[in-house]
Amino acid sequence: MKRCELTLPKIEATLEQSEEWLWVSDNGFNKRRLRLHDYAEIYDIPGLYERVFCDMLKSRSWEVIPSMLSYEINKSSKNEDSLRVLDFGAGNGMVGEALLSQMECERMIGVDILPEARKAAGRDRPCVYDEYHVIDMSQIEPATRKKLTEFRFNCLVTVAALGFSDIPTGAFVEAFNLIQDRGWIAFNIKDKFLTNRDDTGFARLVKRMLNDDILDVRFEQKYRHRFSIDGKELYYSAIVGKKKRDIIFDDFNPGD
Repeated sequence: MKRCELTLPKIEATLEQSEEWLWVSDNGFNKRRLRLHDYAEIYDIPGLYERVFCDMLKSRSWEVIPSMLSYEINKSSKNEDSLRVLDFGAGNGMVGEALLSQMECERMIGVDILPEARKAAGRDRPCVYDEYHVIDMSQIEPATRKKLTEFRFNCLVTVAALGFSDIPTGAFVEAFNLIQDRGWIAFNIKDKFLTNRDDTGFARLVKRMLNDDILDVRFEQKYRHRFSIDGKELYYSAIVGKKKRDIIFDDFNPGD
């Protein structure tokens, strides 16, 4: 397959992350505009995700979150169960691969809504996941939930997928509730979702998690997630903790 040429656009106004785009062409021909959140198209081209997000935009989250999680686990009790990980929003497997390079995992199960993501993970990182499921967690079937429950997950990892339209609040809740109590939770979220200026359902849920009896936070740190297409630094917060209880609807109900 020919190597694509990538060109960042010259823009006058700062775009939201979900609106960012670039030019993709085949040796200068067939030039087309591709949104950075068009993950299905990006995953279809081998190596394109890494070139765009890692090489051009210097994304760090795929290695930062696994490193912080492994650090917290290593300094905790040595008598804990081996990890049974749910990599939620697993994409092409970069996060799962990074975690496996630092921790021994009894099971590594990937879940993503995109069949293109599972295809990319199987193509590029075939040895990372014990199983990889394409599931819409916001509309999960009872039989599917039962199957996932049987894995007895004690670790949830989700990276660079929360707070925008990629993963709805209800889908994250379903994934969170699959984790056993006292299991590890590791995720990142754009810093604006933790400010008082944001009052969306997801922002309310995360604030409630951090200030209530849902999550025992062991580590929280703001860091540079990546650069925007116009060169600005984009900051996220990394959060690692241990689950206290399941999330219920009232935890993020607009009326609470």
